[in-house]
Amino acid sequence: MSFIDLKKIGDAQKKSAVVDVRSGDTVRVTQKIKEGEKFRSQTFEGVVIRTDRKDSHTARITVRKVASGVGVEKSFLIHNPLVEKIEIVHRAKVRRKNLSFLRERSGKSARLTNKAFDRAAVNALPVAETPANEASTAETAPVAEEAKAE
Repeated sequence: MSFIDLKKIGDAQKKSAVVDVRSGDTVRVTQKIKEGEKFRSQTFEGVVIRTDRKDSHTARITVRKVASGVGVEKSFLIHNPLVEKIEIVHRAKVRRKNLSFLRERSGKSARLTNKAFDRAAVNALPVAETPANEASTAETAPVAEEAKAE
Protein backbone atom coordinates (compact mmCIF):
# COMPACT_ATOMS: atom_id res chain seq x y z
CA MET A 1 0.00 0.00 0.00
CA SER A 2 1.30 3.38 -0.91
CA PHE A 3 0.94 6.61 1.02
CA ILE A 4 -1.77 7.82 -1.35
CA ASP A 5 -3.90 4.72 -0.69
CA LEU A 6 -3.59 5.21 3.07
CA LYS A 7 -4.56 8.86 2.72
CA LYS A 8 -7.70 7.91 0.75
CA ILE A 9 -8.68 5.37 3.40
CA GLY A 10 -8.14 7.93 6.17
CA ASP A 11 -10.11 10.63 4.35
CA ALA A 12 -13.00 8.22 3.85
CA GLN A 13 -13.24 7.85 7.65
CA LYS A 14 -13.46 11.62 8.27
CA LYS A 15 -16.72 13.27 9.26
CA SER A 16 -17.90 15.74 6.66
CA ALA A 17 -18.32 18.62 9.12
CA VAL A 18 -16.80 19.16 12.56
CA VAL A 19 -16.66 22.14 14.91
CA ASP A 20 -13.40 24.15 14.97
CA VAL A 21 -12.21 23.33 18.50
CA ARG A 22 -9.19 25.16 19.89
CA SER A 23 -7.15 24.97 23.07
CA GLY A 24 -8.77 26.93 25.87
CA ASP A 25 -12.33 26.22 24.71
CA THR A 26 -14.82 24.85 27.20
CA VAL A 27 -16.62 22.11 25.32
CA ARG A 28 -19.49 19.71 25.91
CA VAL A 29 -18.75 16.38 24.21
CA THR A 30 -21.62 13.92 23.75
CA GLN A 31 -20.47 10.36 23.30
CA LYS A 32 -22.29 7.05 22.73
CA ILE A 33 -21.55 4.46 25.42
CA LYS A 34 -22.43 0.81 24.88
CA GLU A 35 -23.68 -1.08 27.93
CA GLY A 36 -24.55 -4.64 27.06
CA GLU A 37 -26.77 -4.45 23.99
CA LYS A 38 -27.97 -0.88 24.58
CA PHE A 39 -26.40 2.48 23.74
CA ARG A 40 -26.74 5.62 25.83
CA SER A 41 -25.42 9.15 25.45
CA GLN A 42 -22.99 10.58 27.97
CA THR A 43 -21.76 14.17 28.09
CA PHE A 44 -18.36 15.32 29.30
CA GLU A 45 -17.84 19.04 29.81
CA GLY A 46 -14.45 20.57 30.42
CA VAL A 47 -11.60 22.69 29.09
CA VAL A 48 -9.68 21.61 25.99
CA ILE A 49 -6.06 21.49 27.12
CA ARG A 50 -4.63 19.99 23.94
CA THR A 51 -5.42 19.58 20.24
CA ASP A 52 -3.53 17.18 17.99
CA ARG A 53 -3.41 16.73 14.20
CA LYS A 54 -6.44 18.91 13.37
CA ASP A 55 -6.34 18.19 9.62
CA SER A 56 -5.93 14.43 9.96
CA HIS A 57 -8.55 11.71 10.36
CA THR A 58 -6.84 10.98 13.70
CA ALA A 59 -7.58 14.47 15.06
CA ARG A 60 -7.77 14.37 18.85
CA ILE A 61 -8.69 16.73 21.67
CA THR A 62 -7.91 16.28 25.35
CA VAL A 63 -10.57 17.63 27.69
CA ARG A 64 -10.02 18.24 31.42
CA LYS A 65 -12.51 18.85 34.20
CA VAL A 66 -12.43 18.71 37.98
CA ALA A 67 -14.98 16.29 39.46
CA SER A 68 -15.30 16.02 43.26
CA GLY A 69 -11.93 17.72 43.70
CA VAL A 70 -10.13 15.28 41.40
CA GLY A 71 -8.90 16.26 37.94
CA VAL A 72 -10.25 14.03 35.16
CA GLU A 73 -8.89 14.07 31.60
CA LYS A 74 -10.37 12.34 28.58
CA SER A 75 -9.13 12.20 25.00
CA PHE A 76 -11.63 12.15 22.16
CA LEU A 77 -11.00 11.34 18.53
CA ILE A 78 -13.00 14.01 16.71
CA HIS A 79 -13.87 11.79 13.73
CA ASN A 80 -14.84 8.77 15.85
CA PRO A 81 -18.40 7.64 15.02
CA LEU A 82 -19.13 7.23 18.74
CA VAL A 83 -18.57 10.96 19.31
CA GLU A 84 -22.01 12.31 18.49
CA LYS A 85 -21.56 16.04 19.04
CA ILE A 86 -18.99 18.58 20.20
CA GLU A 87 -20.46 21.88 21.37
CA ILE A 88 -18.35 24.90 22.33
CA VAL A 89 -19.66 26.55 25.50
CA HIS A 90 -16.97 29.19 26.18
CA ARG A 91 -13.91 30.37 24.33
CA ALA A 92 -10.87 31.64 26.24
CA LYS A 93 -7.81 33.68 25.32
CA VAL A 94 -4.76 31.42 25.37
CA ARG A 95 -1.31 31.76 23.87
CA ARG A 96 -0.28 28.15 23.44
CA LYS A 97 -1.54 24.87 22.05
CA ASN A 98 -0.84 22.62 25.06
CA LEU A 99 -2.24 23.91 28.36
CA SER A 100 -0.64 21.26 30.57
CA PHE A 101 0.18 23.92 33.18
CA LEU A 102 -3.50 23.79 34.23
CA ARG A 103 -2.87 20.37 35.80
CA GLU A 104 -0.90 21.86 38.68
CA ARG A 105 -3.36 24.69 39.28
CA SER A 106 -6.63 24.78 41.15
CA GLY A 107 -9.15 27.40 42.13
CA LYS A 108 -8.77 30.95 40.86
CA SER A 109 -5.30 30.37 39.40
CA ALA A 110 -6.78 27.79 37.00
CA ARG A 111 -9.17 30.31 35.45
CA LEU A 112 -8.81 31.39 31.84
CA THR A 113 -9.91 34.78 30.50
CA ASN A 114 -13.08 34.34 28.45
CA LYS A 115 -13.39 36.19 25.17
CA ALA A 116 -16.56 37.10 23.32
CA PHE A 117 -17.60 34.86 20.43
CA ASP A 118 -20.73 34.04 18.48
CA ARG A 119 -21.77 30.73 20.03
CA ALA A 120 -24.49 29.95 17.50
CA ALA A 121 -22.23 30.59 14.51
CA VAL A 122 -19.34 28.55 15.90
CA ASN A 123 -21.50 25.54 16.75
CA ALA A 124 -23.37 25.57 13.43
CA LEU A 125 -22.00 22.84 11.20
CA PRO A 126 -21.62 23.56 7.47
CA VAL A 127 -23.93 21.51 5.27
CA ALA A 128 -22.21 18.65 3.47
CA GLU A 129 -22.89 19.32 -0.20
CA THR A 130 -20.51 16.94 -1.96
CA PRO A 131 -22.90 13.99 -2.57
CA ALA A 132 -25.61 16.24 -4.07
CA ASN A 133 -23.11 18.06 -6.29
CA GLU A 134 -21.58 14.81 -7.52
CA ALA A 135 -25.00 13.46 -8.43
CA SER A 136 -26.01 16.60 -10.33
CA THR A 137 -22.71 16.80 -12.23
CA ALA A 138 -22.91 13.09 -13.07
CA GLU A 139 -26.30 13.68 -14.70
CA THR A 140 -25.32 16.83 -16.60
CA ALA A 141 -21.91 15.61 -17.81
CA PRO A 142 -23.25 13.17 -20.49
CA VAL A 143 -25.71 15.82 -21.74
CA ALA A 144 -22.86 18.35 -22.08
CA GLU A 145 -20.73 15.85 -23.97
CA GLU A 146 -23.61 15.07 -26.36
CA ALA A 147 -24.14 18.77 -26.99
CA LYS A 148 -20.45 19.21 -27.86
CA ALA A 149 -20.54 16.22 -30.20
CA GLU A 150 -23.47 17.70 -32.19
